[in-house]
Amino acid sequence: MGSQTEQDEINVLVTGFGPFKEQYPVNPSWAIASSLPDYLPPFNPKALPHHSLPSLPPVRINVHPSPVHVAYKTVRPLVPKLWDEPADGRRVDIGLHIGMAGPKPVYQLERLAHRQGYKLKDVDGELLEDDGGAGHEDGSKWIWEGLPEHIETDVNVGGVMSRWRQLSPDGLDLKLSEDPGRYLCDFIYYSSLAHLTRKGERKRVVFLHVPADASETAIRTGRELVVQLIRALVESELSKRPS
Repeated sequence: MGSQTEQDEINVLVTGFGPFKEQYPVNPSWAIASSLPDYLPPFNPKALPHHSLPSLPPVRINVHPSPVHVAYKTVRPLVPKLWDEPADGRRVDIGLHIGMAGPKPVYQLERLAHRQGYKLKDVDGELLEDDGGAGHEDGSKWIWEGLPEHIETDVNVGGVMSRWRQLSPDGLDLKLSEDPGRYLCDFIYYSSLAHLTRKGERKRVVFLHVPADASETAIRTGRELVVQLIRALVESELSKRPS
């Protein structure tokens, strides 16, 4: 990386989910996440000759080493560790959770996540009810008591979408969404947003829904789109820093 130091690097945390019941033994979110390179590759001007990019520092893509089990009791204790106890000991500059949506070939960047309304059982057949004695979601001992019904990311997702579309191949359906689904995707996103809110830190995390297609072609397309999304996220975040 030349004369760059670790402090000069941008550290991007990425997670993906594990198998979703029998229908999806391979979760495309994890297949995509686990295929990402360790560092953001250089921009290829031949691919988009009319797009000029700012110079970026090295961007480390730190993929969580295992797929996240699609269960509330797994996600709840995991999220704080992702932010407070990163495996490499380095601060997470940007977080990107990836999850699977429906069969339509749509890629949705989520603006916000919800505190309540998780009525579906996870892959272990369990509901989000007691959370180890912390209280029910409508009670005073609920772990998220006092937090808003929904929390929006502090990332400028509108600006990110504009950059992402410019960087991505034509013909792909990239959308901005405000409905992560009130299941584990919504839950892990709110968990990160709530954790950063409670710590008084900038909510520097987003969630991406990818199609429920684990074919080689779909994973290859998803990988390229996530690489360009990371590039767009880093560009957007660096544009907010004082020069």
